Amino acid sequence: MATFTSISNAVGASGVDMDNNRRIFNFGERVAELAPQQSPFFVYLSKVAKKATDDPVFKFLEQRHQWQRRNFTVHTTVGSTTHTADGAADSNVFKLECGYDSTGQIAANQQPLFLLEGQVIAIKADDGSVNNFKISGTPDLGTPGEAEIDVIPLNTHTAVYTSGAEGQVIGSAFAEGTDTPAGWEDSLSDSEGYTQIFKTGMNLFSGTAMATRYRGIGDEYKRVWTEKLMEHKMDLEQAFLFGLGSAGNATATTDTILRYTHGIVPYTEANGKVYNMSYASSGYDAFLDAMEDFFAPESGNSGNKLVLASRKVITYLNKLGSGSFMNNSIGAAQYSLDVTNIPGAFGHQVTVVNTIYGNLHFVAEPLLRGPWEDYAVAVDMGNVAYRPLVGNGISRDTYIETNVQDNSTDGRKDQIITEAGLEISLPETHAVLKFS
Repeated sequence: MATFTSISNAVGASGVDMDNNRRIFNFGERVAELAPQQSPFFVYLSKVAKKATDDPVFKFLEQRHQWQRRNFTVHTTVGSTTHTADGAADSNVFKLECGYDSTGQIAANQQPLFLLEGQVIAIKADDGSVNNFKISGTPDLGTPGEAEIDVIPLNTHTAVYTSGAEGQVIGSAFAEGTDTPAGWEDSLSDSEGYTQIFKTGMNLFSGTAMATRYRGIGDEYKRVWTEKLMEHKMDLEQAFLFGLGSAGNATATTDTILRYTHGIVPYTEANGKVYNMSYASSGYDAFLDAMEDFFAPESGNSGNKLVLASRKVITYLNKLGSGSFMNNSIGAAQYSLDVTNIPGAFGHQVTVVNTIYGNLHFVAEPLLRGPWEDYAVAVDMGNVAYRPLVGNGISRDTYIETNVQDNSTDGRKDQIITEAGLEISLPETHAVLKFS
């Protein structure tokens, strides 16, 4: 079992070779290469979205650009009023609100802080007409949840603007020689994630057991080692899919802190977008309606999503019969959607669904089963990251500790350790598709 080295082959001042039986082997991202079809999310994270952290509680900033939206709704109804384009301020002020806060996160009854004097806005009236106004004074932000503005109508009309009527900023207009206007800016939102310590141990193998040749696979130690590596990798995949992120506090009985990483499914269900789909023939139309909303550019989306889908959903996508997704997409609506199957870069078969709004790359996720057998999770890979703990010259990415048994024990025991977490930013760029 033990490895002995002779002095004649010694290396270093101690006169002893490195003892491989007691080394810590940094396995790193190589663990993701084990049967990639079984853990597609971890594979993609390891290959294209890996970013080390030097703190087990890692904070990151999210930036949402309100200038992409700057849309609002009428807070208080303006009754039937004639608005005259005479260059004078209108007698009926507008009280407006928006559906996102200063960081761009979705929130009801918020003040539209981006409204400024000199801006030109357009509001849709109840009769369907869209009318333009210029903001003639500094908006009044004295009442929480609304901004009160004085306006100059730019076209003469008579209309009603019911609460909820939609509008948006369409530019600005200033007279010659005027002074610099007031400004506004987005705030950055602060989020945090947590690393989780994963350990996979192997039962003690006695010296006798390691020297015994078994039926089937002769070296039982190596067979178990292979299984344990797979087990460890699947633990990572499970946690990054289904984990509930939290960082517990030390208690009276223990001075240690237990942290759990976020998982993409529950985090997206709580903070991202959720769409209810159907396996029936009508599901195709609902699918495109969902993509129209999901790929909205004001949400900060990229044009491509990795979609981790259950085997049941993958089967639905690839069926060719009447009323199936493929039949509806390629047959009846061939100009709306294109569905193709291609080999993926990391050993997966990928079903690519090209919509007019963006591309979905469906990959079978075998762990979406049981409670999640009707799920597909659309992930914007630009807004997720695998965060192994690496700092002070020490890497806690996947590594193997050999011979962790007591020195006096006639046998060998090893373990695999990873300390890492999943960073999920801009949750509105991810979505859960629930089929029924």
